[in-house]
Amino acid sequence: MTVTQNSEISTTSLPKPPKRRDYKTVLAYLFLTVGAIVTLFPFAWMILTSLKSFQELFNLGFWPESPTLANYSQVITQTKFLTWFGNSLLIAGVTTLSVLFFDSLVGYTLAKFEFPGKNIVFILMLSTLMIPTEMLIIPWFVGVTDIHLLNSTPGAYFSIIFPGLISAFGVFLMRQFFESLPNDLIEAARIDGMSEFGIFWRIALPLVRPALASLAIFTFLGNWNAFLWPLIVIQKPEFRTLPVGTALFNGEAGTQWGLIMAASSLAVIPVLLVFAFFQKQIIEGIVLTGLKG
Repeated sequence: MTVTQNSEISTTSLPKPPKRRDYKTVLAYLFLTVGAIVTLFPFAWMILTSLKSFQELFNLGFWPESPTLANYSQVITQTKFLTWFGNSLLIAGVTTLSVLFFDSLVGYTLAKFEFPGKNIVFILMLSTLMIPTEMLIIPWFVGVTDIHLLNSTPGAYFSIIFPGLISAFGVFLMRQFFESLPNDLIEAARIDGMSEFGIFWRIALPLVRPALASLAIFTFLGNWNAFLWPLIVIQKPEFRTLPVGTALFNGEAGTQWGLIMAASSLAVIPVLLVFAFFQKQIIEGIVLTGLKG
């Protein structure tokens, strides 16, 4: 008995041999590392260029010889960057909230209610995704001009916001997620006397938080970087968004690369904050998706 115990102790005390990594795993890590470097290189170049003086901008060196914050100071104090930043933040924030509410409401209706023509309505909404945005700009502009929204303070903001208040892609995304919810859960809530909007708001919507997080990131990023429609519809300098205002640094007298890089570096901050805020829900959605079936 003693010999058996000693042999077991000696066996368990032996160091375990190191795990051999499969060559496929090594290749996967190598591929991901190269992809990360390629993705991050433009951002690193942008930030380092924003720290260069005017004389260093045309040097081929990657690192600034004497880093300076003069470009950031000039962008903030000598331009209307803060106004452009606030306009973009307002437009992107309002549009994102509108899309999250209306797209989820329409998606829930198409997924959990039966009414005549439901599939036709859904197909017609999806068909709008095939229409290029450039074809819609003229009707949009004629519409906001006819109702005199271009030069008034609330109207100018609404003229920029209204094309993105609801999106067909968001309706499709939310409908697919709501389809995966069990109907028995909703029927049980109806039997308990809960209203239809209460079921949507208190039961169905919390269960699709990963889809809401993904839709929020896509919508915020798209409206934050929007350039063509704001450029056309904005007629006063105080209503310019950040992309439109940053484009002013590229003029006939030359391109002010230092200011462009500094403004672009500051413009990335809200996007990173939005992604950091919603990344937990996105990862949770990926994990739950892998557990289904």
